[in-house]
Amino acid sequence: MITLQAVYALAGIAFAAFSILSVRDRSNSKRFGNVAFWGLLAVSFLFGSIIGDLANGILVLALVLIGGLGLIGRGHPPTTSPEERRASAVRRGNWLFVPALIIPLTAILGTLFLKTAHWNGHALIDPKQVTLISLALGILIALGVAMLWLRPPLLAPLQEGRRLVDTIGWAAVLPQMLASLGAVFAIAGVGNAVGQLATQYIPLDNSFVVVAVYCVGMALFTAIMGNAFAAFPVMTAAIGLPLIVHKFGGDVVIMSAIGMLAGFCGTLTTPMAANFNIVPAALLELPDRNGVIKAQIPTAIPMLIGNILLLYFLVFRF
Repeated sequence: MITLQAVYALAGIAFAAFSILSVRDRSNSKRFGNVAFWGLLAVSFLFGSIIGDLANGILVLALVLIGGLGLIGRGHPPTTSPEERRASAVRRGNWLFVPALIIPLTAILGTLFLKTAHWNGHALIDPKQVTLISLALGILIALGVAMLWLRPPLLAPLQEGRRLVDTIGWAAVLPQMLASLGAVFAIAGVGNAVGQLATQYIPLDNSFVVVAVYCVGMALFTAIMGNAFAAFPVMTAAIGLPLIVHKFGGDVVIMSAIGMLAGFCGTLTTPMAANFNIVPAALLELPDRNGVIKAQIPTAIPMLIGNILLLYFLVFRF
């Protein structure tokens, strides 16, 4: 059976390749910092389930130290020139979007049809992780199509991937770190503490108020923590499960899906979501580093209101 460990292995191999390719990149004065950072991340993905909690904790501290001391630099791997890319885009037109569209299409089809797939009487894919596994499968299929169609050098995908992660830097692992923080908060009982505070100061006998507090709380915690995956276990333990699901009989699947969307409204408004809001500003060389956030706030607020209404009208009806 294909499990999530296969996806971790795939990611680990990619990061290991980035680390190895960085060794000889003399255009990057901090290349050995890149080697260490991406190499340690590769170890985390490849062997994290084997080396134990203490070793994983030390590894994370090493990653934080390398990133915090600014030891990661931007490499300049061999790639095509802007003129060559422009000429290729003109020649192939919108067909260039096909490999990119293969990825979400494969993820959707895999989620719908692979959950019950069997081989010799055994499940082919872990049904609990079918979406992530299908996403990884889509990436491999899209890569194969692009390689056969565009005929780039064999190392081009890895070199371009290295160029991208070097540009993003330490922020590339921020979602993973913040999601882990959310799990730590849940184990530490932060959700229960937030729930006790909410019940003391907010009238939670009305189902609409409960839904509004849950959605706004998801957005606020996401803005503070930088990631809706980190906010989700906290707010779901505090408000979602005890009140929306158990007290008012709401549907847990609908609550979870729309609650995450409410959290993503907070993502649009915070510099803590550096990989979404700060990195793009740097890549585009915007004069205002908060320009992306300022442009997104007018969208985030009505989206949050819409999610509150959507959750209220759906969660108790199914």
